[in-house]
Amino acid sequence: MAITLPHIEDSNNTVYFPPVGNFETFQDDAHYEEKVREWGLSTTREVKKEFWYKEKSQQRLVTVKGYQAYGESDDYYTIIIEFQDGNLSCIHPAYLKEMQSPSFGKALTADFSAPSEKEAPKKDSEKSEDVTKNPSENSNKTKPSAKKAKKEKQPALELPGEKVHFTAKVKQFALSWNHFNEENDEVIVLEDVVIEENEPIEVGLGWCSHSKTLKKFELKPGESLKFDGKIVKKKLPKGKDCDEEFIVEEAVTYKINNPSKIKKS
Repeated sequence: MAITLPHIEDSNNTVYFPPVGNFETFQDDAHYEEKVREWGLSTTREVKKEFWYKEKSQQRLVTVKGYQAYGESDDYYTIIIEFQDGNLSCIHPAYLKEMQSPSFGKALTADFSAPSEKEAPKKDSEKSEDVTKNPSENSNKTKPSAKKAKKEKQPALELPGEKVHFTAKVKQFALSWNHFNEENDEVIVLEDVVIEENEPIEVGLGWCSHSKTLKKFELKPGESLKFDGKIVKKKLPKGKDCDEEFIVEEAVTYKINNPSKIKKS
């Protein structure tokens, strides 16, 4: 079901979609650079501070003020942009990325033809006919295998929503495919990750971006770490077209955002 966002329109004929509720702002320049690169909005050495917002009859400069994460594992984003007149609006990062292309304006005037007869949806009677042609074949497709039925889900960890203290060990350096900028990002895979609370929570494997801040520590596999950070459920995407040493075979389900106060031990 489509969600209709509340919107306003100004004298520039720009329709704004202001954020609903609170949104995350950037902790510092390093955090801003990490997120903007993750979304594919800047691939140059010096990260861009302004971006083009393009419409059919005009284009305007905007800045990125923050973001809202959503989805069960907070791995989808809506970013919050600010226009020069101070208005805020929500936009998908991939759409803002498209707007930076010189050819973007052509797409706004493109005509979309109706689906052809080949692509037309089947009538209900035709669907019924397909199902009854070979009942045994259809039942095989829908019947779950014994293996799948026996497979039990591991209980999900109850993750704290705020920053917490961690201990962990560096497992390996890896590459992870970023679908926003369509290239591999450098990441660090951690093992023996523990959230140090009154009752410690054993996470196991986790991962984080190999940011400029972390690179200063010149970390090595096997080193033990203590640090603060925020943990979310977000599976590590495997790298593409890279050496095996930068691929992680195990599933790494949890990401640690913005590690800080890092100490090697």
